[in-house]
Amino acid sequence: MANNTIISFDEVTFGFDEKKPLLDGVNFNVREGAKITLMGQNGAGKSTILKLITGGYEPKYGQVNVFPGYTIGTAHQTMRAEDREKTVEEFFAQCFKEKKYDIGRRIDEILEVVNLVAPHDRKIKSFSGGQQARLLLALALIEDPDLLLLDEPTNNLDPEGIAHLTYFLQCSPKTCIVISHDADFLNAFTEGVLYLDVHTRKVEQYVGDYYDVVEQIKARIEKENMKNAQLEKEIIQNKEQSNVFSHKGGKLRLVAKKMRDRAEELEEAMVDVRREDKAIRSFIIPAQEDMIGEILQITSLTTYQNHKEVPKKVNISLKKTQHLLISGPNGIGKSTLLEGLAEGTAPGAKIQPGIKVGYYRQDFSNLDFEDTVLNTLNSATNKKTEQEIRSIAASFLITGDVIHRKIGSLSEGQKGLVAFARLVLEEPGLLILDEPTNHINFRHIPVIAEALDKYEGAMVLVSHVWDFVSQIRIDYTLDLEK
Repeated sequence: MANNTIISFDEVTFGFDEKKPLLDGVNFNVREGAKITLMGQNGAGKSTILKLITGGYEPKYGQVNVFPGYTIGTAHQTMRAEDREKTVEEFFAQCFKEKKYDIGRRIDEILEVVNLVAPHDRKIKSFSGGQQARLLLALALIEDPDLLLLDEPTNNLDPEGIAHLTYFLQCSPKTCIVISHDADFLNAFTEGVLYLDVHTRKVEQYVGDYYDVVEQIKARIEKENMKNAQLEKEIIQNKEQSNVFSHKGGKLRLVAKKMRDRAEELEEAMVDVRREDKAIRSFIIPAQEDMIGEILQITSLTTYQNHKEVPKKVNISLKKTQHLLISGPNGIGKSTLLEGLAEGTAPGAKIQPGIKVGYYRQDFSNLDFEDTVLNTLNSATNKKTEQEIRSIAASFLITGDVIHRKIGSLSEGQKGLVAFARLVLEEPGLLILDEPTNHINFRHIPVIAEALDKYEGAMVLVSHVWDFVSQIRIDYTLDLEK
């Protein structure tokens, strides 16, 4: 079956709202053994395409074809709430219809593939975000599928984890479709790109690595713009001459009509230029007013090594405008520390009374998934009118059709944009951010970095994306591994 088409979309249309489908007459195919990147703006419908491939969704029109007997493994973006309460063994056992008496051996073998050591009786929720990302990949691999669907697999991974995953994908003979906003990661293995255009709701198929495709798209846009400019010039000439001849009378009116018809033909010949993903507008997170003195003090904390707690003494003091970066490998305790700071339960930390804390949590679990976007933003402020709140939301691409939806119905990238809009409205004195680039379209990242760089309150940041961190003013670094 080598090099055969194993997935094809034939005129596939799908959407939750018939008037505004996510996909409209989509066509593409994937050949066996290909390493394909699926790209598109936050909320365009990339994860929806993966669900159509697995049969989780059925198309409204058209047909999704998967080669008969071709098995599929999916690594989702985030851990399901029901899986967080399971032990490692229970988590993997759910893959098998019948009880496997060698489940322990199978788990150890697949965890070795993703470079993770984990006690089988440990609960999933006790693992860090990066460790959970490795567990999700291992879950997709344990039944040795023919096709791998990876949805943002580098989220929360430290550099070692990303390097390990990259090497695996480079060496694996499996067919892979990967959603990611990490350009360097994609360029290491991508052979082609499926680009889901949020404007046309169609998929464009390109051949080449990530940077090749970027150049192809750029060249295509230039060519389309040049063609349209030439047509526009002819259209204007025909309309101007038509206006002149239409007032002459006699046979010249017939000439004028032909020129108007020609102008209409030329207008129809103009092509829809592929529009680039929109980037969010520049924004500022206002800091709480009238802050003086020490805002945050940390004198001790707990790290985790070989799944054991290791207490450490530190001396961290943050005042207004001071930014702290917390670094260290997956599983060492960064997110646990940030959660404790945000909730006021970290044993060795003290926040000045009256300081408002703004917390960007990597799994968005501090947002109410059953509440609407508008209610979520309304609850963050008593200073703004609804019109002002809507204006701020729109700057984060949260427009009229999205603002009335429940948080749980949004894509992970859209949840991230809602979280940033909420921080703007909260005006915190202490900003705590845990992997704020996860799920976010790469076009938005420089805008977010600029806002954090200019933030005038105290800030604590965790991020493995060094290109992002390098754009932000960092005053102190706390490396939990040292």
